[in-house]
Amino acid sequence: MDSLKVTSPHKIILAIHSTNNFFGFGYQILNKDSCKKNIFIKKFDRDLTNNLVIDLESFLSNQDFNSIERISVSLGPSNFNASRLIIVMARTLAQRMNCSLDNCSNFRLMAKRIAIQNDIYKCNQNFWIINKLRKRGFIAGKYSIDSSNQLKKSLIISEEIKPKLYQEISTKLPSFETDLNFEDDLNELLNLSFKNYLQKVSNSWDCTMPIYPISPTD
Repeated sequence: MDSLKVTSPHKIILAIHSTNNFFGFGYQILNKDSCKKNIFIKKFDRDLTNNLVIDLESFLSNQDFNSIERISVSLGPSNFNASRLIIVMARTLAQRMNCSLDNCSNFRLMAKRIAIQNDIYKCNQNFWIINKLRKRGFIAGKYSIDSSNQLKKSLIISEEIKPKLYQEISTKLPSFETDLNFEDDLNELLNLSFKNYLQKVSNSWDCTMPIYPISPTD
């Protein structure tokens, strides 16, 4: 990683994200004259452990690690190995760069999109996002909408309950299946981190832990 070139004077937010089938990176330049974002998405291969670092170096080929102002990482639920690797990478980089490490569940990243697509934002209801498992129940998280803001672009979502395993869900609240859109979710990860940057929120790397609703050996 020390071979990265110093070719950009701008500070950036780095985002690292994974799902069951893909992983990827994004960065946003912190420049008052630009909101430029770059995105990289790749399907898992057999040697993710080594290629993750190589792909990150290639993605940041025009940046220097010292340009990283803060990092944002998804916590899962996701592919077990991918979650473990990207979070270890994010924690290591944040500790090395002494920068803030934001984090967010994968369900939280898709919650805004689901609320808009299903018009939940108009009635300010709480709702569940669920992923039905074969013979295992559900992985589900609960979300709420800020009742004071009903504009789509500035919709504020809060995670009331992080994704975890349930045998069944008995509730009158609306529930929606997970809706994967890797690029949109990676952009949302950058957006949430950018809001923390503007509000000068600091999050320590040692508080960032993966979400593992089920055992990876089951």
